[in-house]
Amino acid sequence: MKVRRVYSTPSLSVAETAVRGVREAGIADADISLVARGDIELDTVPEHQKEAPTDFKHAAVRGAGIGGATGLLAGLVAVAVPPLGLTLAGVALTTLGGAAVGTWASSLVGASLPDPIRQKFESEIEAGRVLVVIDGEGDTLTRAETALREAGATYLPYEDPAALS
Repeated sequence: MKVRRVYSTPSLSVAETAVRGVREAGIADADISLVARGDIELDTVPEHQKEAPTDFKHAAVRGAGIGGATGLLAGLVAVAVPPLGLTLAGVALTTLGGAAVGTWASSLVGASLPDPIRQKFESEIEAGRVLVVIDGEGDTLTRAETALREAGATYLPYEDPAALS
């Protein structure tokens, strides 16, 4: 199971060195994010590594799961009530509909909430430090953490509210 680790670096150049080390350790680009204050120039960092300032992504995933489960439950209840005449195909449609509505509603709420990492480490970000966030597991994560420390990054304890799979 992947775990999320957050490291603080004193400057963008140290963060870039840390990211190179993390890549060499075997962490994929999709599992590396940078979080910084808005005025810090991150033009040299690929767009997909810049952490969004909202909780949109996590909220959408949670909404899809909860909405899909609610739709499935509603569909199964409807199948159990004979006068409604819902088939298994109808259950699938209610599940998809629930997931769609859950994703949409949660995304709207999540877009207005700050990202959990930004919330927890607001003082670090406002102080001008650049956070390097990695998701990894096993030996790859251990190598990446070693590379981060060697680059001058400092570990910040973080309990991820959305468990990674």
